[in-house]
Amino acid sequence: MSDDKSLKDKKLAELKERRQKIAEMGGKERVAAQEKKGKLSARARINTLLDKGTFHETGMFARNRNVGAYEDVAADGVITGYGEIDGRKVYIYAQDFTSMGGTMAEMQSKKICNLMDSAVKVGCPVIAMNDSGGARIQDGVDSLAGYGQIFRRNVQASGIIPQICAILGPTAGGGVYSPA
Repeated sequence: MSDDKSLKDKKLAELKERRQKIAEMGGKERVAAQEKKGKLSARARINTLLDKGTFHETGMFARNRNVGAYEDVAADGVITGYGEIDGRKVYIYAQDFTSMGGTMAEMQSKKICNLMDSAVKVGCPVIAMNDSGGARIQDGVDSLAGYGQIFRRNVQASGIIPQICAILGPTAGGGVYSPA
């Protein structure tokens, strides 16, 4: 019985450690560099906009399938989830510039598409906070295909749910085409 408890405690400690590492996004130094420029981090942006304590993150443990080819990218460079503004539910995502410049990759686009699909199903607005260097070149056509999937959902959701986007940093490529 004690072996089961110690294994459970070990697994819970590992999960807590993984969550903490992901919550640090690109690392304390990169977050501090953003703050020095007067910019909030992706998580701080979400927490500032939403009603306190209402944010529920989705896809936190998503990892790019090219792990090992370059640095591990926390949550694949985008924070996704839902919460409330003045008591009304919204779906929200914020690209994380501290994680590989917030560049778009396959899993990042899948997280955004899943979020948009969920918002349409329940009829809630989507808020996007773009801060990205564009497509993640290391991921080639997969990152470009991801933009295509997001654009498709932008069009399908048009007139169905509100889509709001703020460009909050040096956003390039598809990150500026989608809001247009």
